[in-house]
Amino acid sequence: MTIAIESNIENTILITAIQTSEYKNYLASATESTRAWLAATDFRANAHTHALVPDASGRIVQVLVGVRDADDIYAFSHLPLSLPPGRYSITGSESACFSWQLGSYQFTRYKKSKREPATLVVTPSPTVEKSQMMYAAVKLVRDLVNTPTEDMGPQHLSEVAQSLGKEFGATFNEWVGEDLLKHNFPAIHAVGRASHRPPRLIELTWGDAKHPRIAMVGKGVCFDTGGVNLKGADSMRWMKKDMGGGAHALALAQLIMAAKLPVRLHMLVPAVENAVSGNAYRPGEVVATRAGHTIEIGNTDAEGRVILADALQFAAEHKPDIVIDFATLTGAARVALGPELPAVFSNRDDWFSKLEAAGKSAQDPLWRLPLWQNYNALIDSNIADLNNTGGPQAGAITAALFLEHFVPKEQAWIHIDQFSWNPRTRSGRPEGGEAQTLRAVFGMLAAEYLS
Repeated sequence: MTIAIESNIENTILITAIQTSEYKNYLASATESTRAWLAATDFRANAHTHALVPDASGRIVQVLVGVRDADDIYAFSHLPLSLPPGRYSITGSESACFSWQLGSYQFTRYKKSKREPATLVVTPSPTVEKSQMMYAAVKLVRDLVNTPTEDMGPQHLSEVAQSLGKEFGATFNEWVGEDLLKHNFPAIHAVGRASHRPPRLIELTWGDAKHPRIAMVGKGVCFDTGGVNLKGADSMRWMKKDMGGGAHALALAQLIMAAKLPVRLHMLVPAVENAVSGNAYRPGEVVATRAGHTIEIGNTDAEGRVILADALQFAAEHKPDIVIDFATLTGAARVALGPELPAVFSNRDDWFSKLEAAGKSAQDPLWRLPLWQNYNALIDSNIADLNNTGGPQAGAITAALFLEHFVPKEQAWIHIDQFSWNPRTRSGRPEGGEAQTLRAVFGMLAAEYLS
């Protein structure tokens, strides 16, 4: 058990956070034996370090934790898997519960954990309830992205959506295989038709139809070989994570429904495998779209924007307040901003400002890049309305401009180009799948519709 919700925190070991800058003041008020012990263990209250403080009999009676800021969401994340098993409590930190849960995460579907995390005992409160709800969504993203494609193909994403629908009373629908053509989603079908597992468009709708409508779209490329423009081995190695956008859309839907936000939710995940076979789509082909725009395929490895085209058009047809899409879309965004900082594009300054503020409040970083209209020339085609590649420069921007063609000018829209992955382990952020901008987007929506 990671978190135990109880009416009191008696019979627990107290964890005390000490800001690094205040450590000298703490020592001045500590007992002589405590000062001697901390000096002997060379504890300096640096961030993400801790000291076990025993009593005269050698029993641990207190844990001191060095923090830069007690409200840092990762301040306590190193503790669950490093403290001795037991029951602990923390006072005076709003973020302690969420921080603890982030550090307790282990992906154990195929390998048993080396140990169980220590237990944090907390008293019931709205903050604890919110942190558990948020962590459940983060865990869903991490688990989905970490799962290999054999167990996380298009049909498995569909099963997750169906399960959420049953849990929260949402309406589930999907178009699979040839039904995509019958219902005018030709671009999704073109990208996914080569796989032995048919492509599909997954849909969840939830909430009172009288409430403001919001739409979210998540790129669900469950594996990306690159198609006929085959990726190299190194580039292909982690392409199980190319459905990270779909994982975020599912997790955000879960959050919205669990929080009972007064909105009419419309979630869409175009789910495909970009595979190679005799009927795979090829470079130089022209693909039709739901919007009526034609796409010349400059490179089959730029498949995510092609499937998003149909889904964005469909989302916009229902005239929501805002359309938000999540996608592990371009390596160019990673070159520009690295793995920790998702790139955000928006056609509305007011909506981006709300997202930026929510991201800062939730400690969920993001960075805006421009929809630089002059670069539309880079995605021109001689034989179609658009080309799905824009050349070697400004790749994240040209991808966003491509998507903008499938969003009506009057429709507010936010596009998030994210990595969905931690390439290295840090406190509360183990190597592997990661939720990025999830807290920011939810905070933005909660501020907009709960205020």
